Amino acid sequence: MQLPSNKIRLQQLGSTLFNSYAIDVLRLDLIHPVVSGNKWFKLKYAIQAALQLNKKAIATFGGAYSNHIVAAAYACKQAGLQSIGIIRGEKSTTPSPTLQAAQQYGMQLHFVSREAFKNKETCKQSFDVGTYCINEGGYSTEGMLGASEILQVIDTSSYTHIICSCGTGTMMAGLINAALPHQSIIGISALKGHTGLESDIKKLLPQHKQQQPFTLFHDYHFGGYAKHPPILIDWMKQLWQQENLPTDIVYTSKLLYAVKDLCTKNSFDKNSKLLIVHSGGLQGNQSLPINTLPF
Repeated sequence: MQLPSNKIRLQQLGSTLFNSYAIDVLRLDLIHPVVSGNKWFKLKYAIQAALQLNKKAIATFGGAYSNHIVAAAYACKQAGLQSIGIIRGEKSTTPSPTLQAAQQYGMQLHFVSREAFKNKETCKQSFDVGTYCINEGGYSTEGMLGASEILQVIDTSSYTHIICSCGTGTMMAGLINAALPHQSIIGISALKGHTGLESDIKKLLPQHKQQQPFTLFHDYHFGGYAKHPPILIDWMKQLWQQENLPTDIVYTSKLLYAVKDLCTKNSFDKNSKLLIVHSGGLQGNQSLPINTLPF
């Protein structure tokens, strides 16, 4: 797949929500309706590697509402590869919209217990040599290298701070790898109690980048991964009404809330210029009741 870079744009945040700081959002969610946001970048080199190694299929891991699963299914179909999804948890009588879409794109779904899902190396051994395996969320050196190209799609050299949401930390590792010396990289963890995130990020970085400073915040998970209490839904509505900015319940809504909170606390110098990376994932909102959100 070729990157449709003409669809990527910067969106300036102009309301009073962010305490008058200069903030732009890098709208990676506009890249593609399915391979949205950071997924295109994290899958790029893994798919290239699978094709170069003459693999016939890609197997990857995720949950019932995984952005990565549906993006991988579509990208594999476009690349002429079979796709296999190892899905965490028991098979439901009513598949999620995410899994229904993945199946429509040709993905074979295999459901495993949560305990078995944790032991990914054992899962991988069940596939033959013609299958290329990608970890959950695209966590890999290839994923990091692809994410390193995010800051190249538009001139981002003027920004002092680059802020993103973190799941596996793959995208953040790429941003750290690509950042200029004057830029601070900040990550907002979407998971509760993910104490190993800093270590996971450093493992992906080239050796000469592993001592590069970065900041992680762990207090904006709203109760845990994919938890979305009414206060978060109200925040998403407010963002849409005041900024015309769509967000998702797992990552970007919590990211924007964290940025608002940090700005309210004057955590940045007033001459700072902030870039928020919109990592896509809007399809996850399909798990909400109809008409919960105005977008």
